[in-house]
Amino acid sequence: METLTVQIWRGAETGSFASFSVPKRDNQTVLDVVTEIQQRQDQSISYRFACRVGVCGSCAMTVNGKPRWSCRTHISSLKSSVITIEPLKNMPRIKDLVTDMTGFFDKWGQAGNVFESDKTRQDAPAKVDPSSQQRKAANAAIECINCGVCYAACDVVSWNDEYLGPAALNRAWSLVNDERHTGKQDTLVAAMGAGGCSNCHSQGNCMTACPIGLSPTRSIAGLKKMSLFSLMGKQDG
Repeated sequence: METLTVQIWRGAETGSFASFSVPKRDNQTVLDVVTEIQQRQDQSISYRFACRVGVCGSCAMTVNGKPRWSCRTHISSLKSSVITIEPLKNMPRIKDLVTDMTGFFDKWGQAGNVFESDKTRQDAPAKVDPSSQQRKAANAAIECINCGVCYAACDVVSWNDEYLGPAALNRAWSLVNDERHTGKQDTLVAAMGAGGCSNCHSQGNCMTACPIGLSPTRSIAGLKKMSLFSLMGKQDG
């Protein structure tokens, strides 16, 4: 049977790669490979996963140099008999393939990403026109599940600790276009702040890496345009 050589990062910030040999099988995913190694060769390997079907995003890893969902990355798509697996970049390493995502989620909050409403549970549901321009803009960004892949792919995040990152700003864009959100101005101010949308270099790494095809690049461009109009309005006033 044909085999794969799998190199898995072991350790935290300091460590090294451990090499394993695994039988190559049809329809085999990267997560299948890591799980097989953990169950049959080295039970001490640490990694995260939950749904196994591309819903939760918790199995994100760096595979052959690119951030990906390991459950949706088929070995056959890598076209290599040597697979290198590391934790996501731009996040502190805890152990092996597990990262500390605290900073990622803290920045999510700093971007003003809490939905606010002046309605209560007793009020009738808001009537939103699904064909409106604002609703379409919000819908285009709303499916993000915070897997961190775009954050790991972003070059700006790697050298600018203040940058909020593509996921947080993508969420901000969905909120400022949601007519039900009463904190629109606060969200826009947060997205325009020191670590906000103006830091993005529009390289598009986040868009290329997103497993579900979202475009944080487009969302951030929309925030930049909105922030420019906001500043022009203040100057005119």
